[in-house]
Amino acid sequence: MKGKYLVTVVGPTAIGKTKLAVKLANYFKTEIISADSRQFYKEMSIGTAVPSSRDLESVPHHFIQHKSIHEDYNVGDFEKDALRVLNQLFAKKDYVIMVGGSGLYVDAVIYGLDTFPEIDKEIRFKLNMRHKDEGLEVLQNQLKTLDPEYYAKADIQNPRRVLRALEICLSTGKTYSSFLNKTKPKRSFNSIIVGITADREILYDRINQRVDRMMKNGLLEEARALYKFKDLNALQTVGYKELFDYFEGIQDLDFAISEIKKNTRRYAKRQLTWYRKSASILWVNYSDPHDSILNKITKLKDTL
Repeated sequence: MKGKYLVTVVGPTAIGKTKLAVKLANYFKTEIISADSRQFYKEMSIGTAVPSSRDLESVPHHFIQHKSIHEDYNVGDFEKDALRVLNQLFAKKDYVIMVGGSGLYVDAVIYGLDTFPEIDKEIRFKLNMRHKDEGLEVLQNQLKTLDPEYYAKADIQNPRRVLRALEICLSTGKTYSSFLNKTKPKRSFNSIIVGITADREILYDRINQRVDRMMKNGLLEEARALYKFKDLNALQTVGYKELFDYFEGIQDLDFAISEIKKNTRRYAKRQLTWYRKSASILWVNYSDPHDSILNKITKLKDTL
């Protein structure tokens, strides 16, 4: 679609992506697609930092709390759904804003996914049971043996990434890496990616303050209500796992909160590592005036 632009806002957690996305959406008089996989689930609100009711009322959002934690929903499903919504929006608008911290989900919309063969469902079942019974580290070691190349670059703390790679390895007898980076479909829209960054000390302070706000706003009660579902994939998420350990008496509450902050900082570091592999991102500072960022986007658009 000539003259159609998907403007995507990326960056580490707590950096201010939602604020900028809402500003851009209001400026371009358009809507927002969320590509944050943690915000898809209606039962998870405080711990995933979903946009405020004010932001949601200010600009139409898509893919915010549209699924239940009991539903299976993966990056392939999101790619199809997001492209369908984009086609609908681009029929009446020249710009759409996408925002999110989940790099794989962002890339799925912009570049397309790699194609994988069908998975043996029995293998999937056995791997999930092994994860439940023996823990993630056992699966990480298995992945390191079967596909050291992917192990070296993957987010191995994410159970879904590890399980998915092992499913492919065991179902096909080939490495997961061998299916990556094949020819992908060309999108019909132009893509502009804006990355927000900040000095590490500032980012870490913003993360710590956000966690404190989450606890004040009721994260403990939200996690307690979800504890009985703690084995679901959707709940293998920073902010919930640490509190589940507190409920089980593994650690006290103060330590659990400190672990949430530490693991969120680690998550932010992995996000930045993912995004910095792309040379096409327009990087801006979290403190840059929004008007300045808009000017940079306009200048970049003119070069496409």
